[in-house]
Amino acid sequence: MKKLPDINCDLGEGMPNEKQIFQFIDTASIACGGHFGDENSINESLELALIYKKKVGAHPSYPDQKNFGRKTMKISDKDLKKSILVQILKFEQLAEKSGITMDHIKFHGALYNEAAADAELADSLTDFIASHFHNTPIFAPPHSQLEKYIKQKNLCQRVEVFGDRRYLDNYQLVPRSVFGSHLISESEISPPLKSLLEKGYLLSDSGKKLPFQPDTICFHGDNPGIQDFLPRIRKKFWT
Repeated sequence: MKKLPDINCDLGEGMPNEKQIFQFIDTASIACGGHFGDENSINESLELALIYKKKVGAHPSYPDQKNFGRKTMKISDKDLKKSILVQILKFEQLAEKSGITMDHIKFHGALYNEAAADAELADSLTDFIASHFHNTPIFAPPHSQLEKYIKQKNLCQRVEVFGDRRYLDNYQLVPRSVFGSHLISESEISPPLKSLLEKGYLLSDSGKKLPFQPDTICFHGDNPGIQDFLPRIRKKFWT
């Protein structure tokens, strides 16, 4: 039987429902101070990970809590890398104190999307990973600049698909500004998820078949429908 992708979720972002979410995922990416988070919030998420025996990774971002890391930030390459290193080390140290090994690194928000499309940024970020966290898997979208440079530098990766977002023909996400770019109910999420898991593709907004072979599928922790749809799709497709 074909191995199903993990379910992952971006957490540690101040949402009150983490306990309910952790039960139905395999892996969490924890905000570590860039777009959100401090020592207390990281430790609270790590405690839940221990209770529910889930894997956790660092979720660094542009250092921009005002915009939740979802806008492009004018920052030098040097300062960006310094901030990301501080974020990841903070998470790694707190995880180790809890007896948890950092499972992966996943960039957040605008940084994630820009690294997917911008060759210069993807090259720089993968140089950074190669220097400091060479053996730590990076979550990366398929057919992206980030994936390209991960492969070139023989880094570890996990191919990620978003189960609650729509896609363009070029494998990039439909912008958040577009109405309906987020899928928030089980009835919206189940048909494309069934296609992905059983047929190996998603349909883009234009109707193009996009082949995917993901290692992990992400659902956003701040999705307003997650507490309703996540238990249902977990039971429907993973049990």
